[in-house]
Amino acid sequence: QVQLVESGGGLVNTGASLRLSCVASGSTFNNYAVGWFRRPPGLDEEFVAAISWSGVTTVVSDGVKDRFTISRDNAENTVWLQMNNLEPEDTAVYSCAAHLVKSSAQRRGVDLKREVYEYDLWGRGTQVTVSS
Repeated sequence: QVQLVESGGGLVNTGASLRLSCVASGSTFNNYAVGWFRRPPGLDEEFVAAISWSGVTTVVSDGVKDRFTISRDNAENTVWLQMNNLEPEDTAVYSCAAHLVKSSAQRRGVDLKREVYEYDLWGRGTQVTVSS
């Protein structure tokens, strides 16, 4: 079973950048696709980005795709979320999540998941606060 731990959050000013890390332990990480989600204050969890087990395929939410990038290094058991030009609306708890790759489509990286219920492993999250 994979355990996920996020880090890299903090309090920053508008326009700043942050790089969040999601480090996995406990199992073979390259059997898992990974997603980043965020929960703004008072709102539901929302999808941010996802990456295939190999790192070849990614998808980023339309609302942040010009500013956020997801990447991974399986040798380091780490997935990153690079966030540039941060805005106050990006304030949220950011969590990484993982699901075991099972289907051939997932193995090819063409079936990246965007829904909370499709992920069964979650980290505790890291707070990102962007001041105006």
